[in-house]
Amino acid sequence: MLANVILAIIWLGVSAYGVFGGADFGAGMWDLAAGGPERGAGVRRLIERVIGPVWEANHVWLIFVLVYLWTAFPEPFASIASTLWIPLTLAALGIIFRGSGFAFRKWAVTLRVARAYGIAFAGASVVTPFFLGAIAGAVASGRVPAGNAAGDPWTSWINPTSVLGGLLAMVACAFLAAVLMTREADAVGNTPMVEYFRARAMAAGATGGLLAFAGIFVLRADAPDLFDGLTSPGGVIALAGSAIGGLAALALVHQRHFVTARGAAVIATVAVLWGWGIGQYPDVLPGAVTIEGSAASSVVLWSLLGAFLLAGLIAVPALVYLYTLTEGGSLEDGGSTSANSSQALLKRLEERSADG
Repeated sequence: MLANVILAIIWLGVSAYGVFGGADFGAGMWDLAAGGPERGAGVRRLIERVIGPVWEANHVWLIFVLVYLWTAFPEPFASIASTLWIPLTLAALGIIFRGSGFAFRKWAVTLRVARAYGIAFAGASVVTPFFLGAIAGAVASGRVPAGNAAGDPWTSWINPTSVLGGLLAMVACAFLAAVLMTREADAVGNTPMVEYFRARAMAAGATGGLLAFAGIFVLRADAPDLFDGLTSPGGVIALAGSAIGGLAALALVHQRHFVTARGAAVIATVAVLWGWGIGQYPDVLPGAVTIEGSAASSVVLWSLLGAFLLAGLIAVPALVYLYTLTEGGSLEDGGSTSANSSQALLKRLEERSADG
């Protein structure tokens, strides 16, 4: 019973990272698609304003998930880490390059360097969710056996289910970010950006729906056990909740109800993640390791529960306060100043290049 509680806590962390980290990655994707310095200036200003104060905090959830999985379920963690070391390494590098590019872009001393940092930030924002989704697909489809490096390091994550997981992760991130950006642009009365991201939210949401529908046939052919789990009563409820949330988000964005649309988009994302968990329950590694059979000792599990409760009293309120300040615009001056300074620097560098 206690092992199930700890796993539920881990899944709360997965959900938080899927929402906050997902929107963070999605913002980088739209940065990549924004165009050149002049054309994409407004998009990038809004992105820096929204994610600038919180992008580092968003990845705390990933650290939480990894630490708790490693401590509570050491054997599955070792199996995943040793079999899927290639996509895990690529995802870690993506997070590093992405953060470095975002942080250093505004302080670049030449236009070429600034663009290089921008490419690192935006490019890593695209590929990192794919690798994370591919890892999820590998685990969910039962391609990670128990044991040290017991699975194939390539076919474990290069397969139809993993590719589906990677593509779904990318589209979900883009959708979350676009919905968030419409709300933020609307809050400051930036009508051009509202329309810009509103159109992209609709496109990303429709793409995600089509991809999810196609995924039914992929899972049925490539991961029948996962398909059976997802079509169980609990799985159907979760996936239905995701579909309803996604459709509601699209309708609300279309009707310009951006605050409630954001909530619906969050429900759509979280429901998919819990559907995955339900689909492979009660296994940590489907077909290889169960929850109860791989859990650490009760002393360790109780310690993790105590640490989670303590974090709920200290860390979570601090994160909520940070998000509240960002939501209320209290950090707007700092974020907009950074963005304006970045754009001013790029303009000066371009003028200097034109002057020879």
